[in-house]
Amino acid sequence: MKKITIGILAHVDSGKTTLSEAILYQTGLLRTLGRVDHGNAFMDSHEIEQDRGITIFSNQAVFAMQQTEVTLLDTPGHVDFSAEMERTLQVLDYAILVISGTDGVQSHTETLWQLLIRYGIPVFLFVNKMDISHKSQEELMQELKDKLDTCCIDFRKENREKAEELAMCNETLMEQFLSDGTISEHSLCEAIQNRQVFPVFFGSALKSSGIEELLDGLHQFTLQPSYGTEFGAKVFKITQDAQGERLTHLKITGGSLQVKEMVSGKNKSEKVNQIRLYSGAKYELLSEATAGTVCSVTGLTFPLPGEGLGAEPDSDASALEPILNYRVELPQGTDAHTALSKFRLLEEEDPQLHILWQEALQEIHFRIMGEVQLEVLKRVILQRFGMEVGFSYSSIAYKETLKEAVIGVGHYEPLRHYAEVHLLLEPLKTGSGLVFGTKCSEDELERNWQRLILTHLQEKEHIGVLTGSPITDMKITLVAGRAHRKHTVGGDFRQATYRALRQGLRCGESVLLEPVVQFKLEVPSDCIGRAISDVQQMGGQFEPPETRGETALLSGTVPAVSIRGYQQELIGYTKGRGRISYLFSGYEPCHNTEQVMDQMGYIPDSDVENTADSVFCSHGAGFTVKWNEVSDYQHLDSGIRLESEEVKVQKAVGYVNRLASDEELMKIFEMTYGPVKKPTLQTFQTKKERPSEWKPAKQKPQPSGKEYLLIDGYNIIHAWEELRKQAEKNMDLARETLIHRICNYQGFHQCEAIVVFDAYRVEGGLRSVEKVCNIHVVYTKEAETADMYIEKTTHELGKKHRVRVATSDHLEQLIIIGNGAVRIPADAFLAEVEETERQIREFLL
Repeated sequence: MKKITIGILAHVDSGKTTLSEAILYQTGLLRTLGRVDHGNAFMDSHEIEQDRGITIFSNQAVFAMQQTEVTLLDTPGHVDFSAEMERTLQVLDYAILVISGTDGVQSHTETLWQLLIRYGIPVFLFVNKMDISHKSQEELMQELKDKLDTCCIDFRKENREKAEELAMCNETLMEQFLSDGTISEHSLCEAIQNRQVFPVFFGSALKSSGIEELLDGLHQFTLQPSYGTEFGAKVFKITQDAQGERLTHLKITGGSLQVKEMVSGKNKSEKVNQIRLYSGAKYELLSEATAGTVCSVTGLTFPLPGEGLGAEPDSDASALEPILNYRVELPQGTDAHTALSKFRLLEEEDPQLHILWQEALQEIHFRIMGEVQLEVLKRVILQRFGMEVGFSYSSIAYKETLKEAVIGVGHYEPLRHYAEVHLLLEPLKTGSGLVFGTKCSEDELERNWQRLILTHLQEKEHIGVLTGSPITDMKITLVAGRAHRKHTVGGDFRQATYRALRQGLRCGESVLLEPVVQFKLEVPSDCIGRAISDVQQMGGQFEPPETRGETALLSGTVPAVSIRGYQQELIGYTKGRGRISYLFSGYEPCHNTEQVMDQMGYIPDSDVENTADSVFCSHGAGFTVKWNEVSDYQHLDSGIRLESEEVKVQKAVGYVNRLASDEELMKIFEMTYGPVKKPTLQTFQTKKERPSEWKPAKQKPQPSGKEYLLIDGYNIIHAWEELRKQAEKNMDLARETLIHRICNYQGFHQCEAIVVFDAYRVEGGLRSVEKVCNIHVVYTKEAETADMYIEKTTHELGKKHRVRVATSDHLEQLIIIGNGAVRIPADAFLAEVEETERQIREFLL
């Protein structure tokens, strides 16, 4: 019998749980249909789910249809519980994505689609609520093709018509169709499994319409994955049963698992006491679970969601991450440490719930996905631990990293104690997390001490020195250390290690990172200007807008702190026609570091629990040495010499000079990289002496007098690929780069350049004009766009002077021409700038 695991996913209120009930009823597992709004749904058995009428926890049911055994996993649809849904994706063979026929593809639907792409899960689509939909099936199909994938295929169509569409999805299907006009079932199953075809079915779960066709499709067009013979399992969930026993929910991905068998993972081995096969709230005990089975086991205490057992590797880091930080308000008289130990059980069950202890403030902080999750946590804590807690918003979850490599030294030597540790801290690319290693010789420091130091580095969440936020994206390497044969004990290296890490952070240049989300903003075309301005004011970056009929689509990235609450503002100015979807993208350098640091008010010198100072011993007594003086007292030399960027440049210049003085080396260099040109005055060309191959665009006759060049700053930044990529990371850097390139251009062509940046949504803002690199840089005032300023200035200057305007705004171009100015499209202007830079380089060489 074929055995597959299918998950049901949807935007909240799309009818996902109702579809689950209809499937279970159709397959005979249920005698009567449950209702979410009646609180008697088979899959939503938890009291909180029944009260709120939404799915909060992933639940499973097992049923058979024809010759297929299906494990059905119902997942939460609300965005606040997306972490629970994402963990379930790790064990799915196929997914059913439910689309509301009344609303179409909604914001969270697109987020789910991106997650399904990330995990490579084949998808069947079920368009629900067709009994009350005002949209036709053809309209909905077109929306699926436009917003999800062009290979979404309507499986209601006749074979010939369906085969024609399927043939466009991959080469194998095309060859079969061209050969005999048909497509084999096996080839179609493989195409679906490889995410090249996405079958679409229509119906109404509440009326049990279209359910039979969906089930037939699942049976006919799915393939069982191939499994190995060696035992492996993927853990995707941790819960407790009614008796408080820990349940480890997993899927067997290879071999089989028997009761009382030893299971290994993360250098630990434990015995399985029970194997439970859950279906709703009930379960049956198994003596053995074979590959493909989703079950729950007791007896295991170490695995966490996402970890692999046996031959199964651990999962990659989650795509979703909690970014909201809330302070826990405990009931009067409750001991914080006791509460913290209980809350750790919740963190174990949900790794995306981060629980932090602020030692200096004696406070517990929860890092969560959203506010609805808070309400559920209150109920869970009250039911599980009998505590009625409250929450108050604290901040966005920031992180910190380093800009350049640095050595940190920690020394701990009060009387009859001794340890010294040297750590090399190196920045890694964004999203790398923390990586630990050692390059210390065992002749210098014994292996057991080195292992202890690495353990201390990994045993806690270390914080940075800017805001006290957790550090990330670093490689921390032990490069030197020393112990004393008589006086060193284990705790000494903990102190020295913590101080070494902290001292390195104080000595280096830290970078504050903020969470960034990738967004898609859909608004009526007449609102796109407002949307672009909003994103700019949020500190976001975006691609050029796309137009789809009467709507415009804007996509890009924006700091998470800026977009909080924007949904309501969007609904207001679009009169309910706009919508936004976003997915956590990662961490990037903060756009307002100074402001955040002022708000957080963190003072590293006052944080005695995370001190960077060291303790040395003199005349039988210990004394403290400030972090910036440790290098004068340290007992070891780390043996590492770090070079600044300035030193690296000096070395490079020295290398070029040595090449010039050595004819043989110069020949080798020129054979590899080409001849080195000597600077001559003849290589300089004035504006009138442009090379013959340079062909400027034809222009209309212009008035005499000084030439003015007006540049729509943000328009050019988002049109030039290099600047657009810079803007995605740092808009200030992109602006600075544009200004410097225009500076060279202006100096070469002897024109008057004015760069205009749009700032019309800066509340109370006045127009400001700065002179940077001899260029006039204009920031427009409140309620004034860059287009408006350029149009007005063009009209005035065009009467007496030659005026050129660089922009790709088509409407603006028409007005420019009407004012007698000459417009330069962004790509043509880029060509002019690059040609100018080439001629300047020739002169310098």
